[in-house]
Amino acid sequence: MTTKPKKSKSDAKFANRSALSGRNLLGGFLFGLGFVAFIDETVFHQLLHWHHFYDKSTRDIGLVSDGLFHAFSWFATIGSAFLLADLHRRNAFWLKRWVGGVFLGGGTFQLYDGTIQHKLMELHQIRYNVNIMPYDVIWNLSAFAMIVVAYFLLVNNSSYQIGTKGSDTNE
Repeated sequence: MTTKPKKSKSDAKFANRSALSGRNLLGGFLFGLGFVAFIDETVFHQLLHWHHFYDKSTRDIGLVSDGLFHAFSWFATIGSAFLLADLHRRNAFWLKRWVGGVFLGGGTFQLYDGTIQHKLMELHQIRYNVNIMPYDVIWNLSAFAMIVVAYFLLVNNSSYQIGTKGSDTNE
């Protein structure tokens, strides 16, 4: 009679993390998107009054659009919290992958906002009545920097995706 070797908690955690790596990434992505959108809304819309989400109408419409934008960022953050709680419940939370998702979500939002909303759709600019070029450069470079950080965090985790366990299962 042969006995099966017992799986350690580390092996179970690795299996859970590997199986739910996409959920770790999505949870971080939603949190990053919601967090950067919240910072944009709070700093540029409410505190500095540089712009509204939609600036091509009255101030009242701009405030309504800001409220909808704020609700969107809040729903993304709450969605992330539910995913995070589920990952912890399943003992599958993967910090490095989740943080990579945070940077990817924040950078993606920032790049989308700076290129699609500011330039292509012209919903609003970062600021008005100034030379906009330095603002655009900083805005989009910060987005690119977040995406690069995400890339390095996520690529360094690729060994888990292909089924080879690294030396530190708590990364």
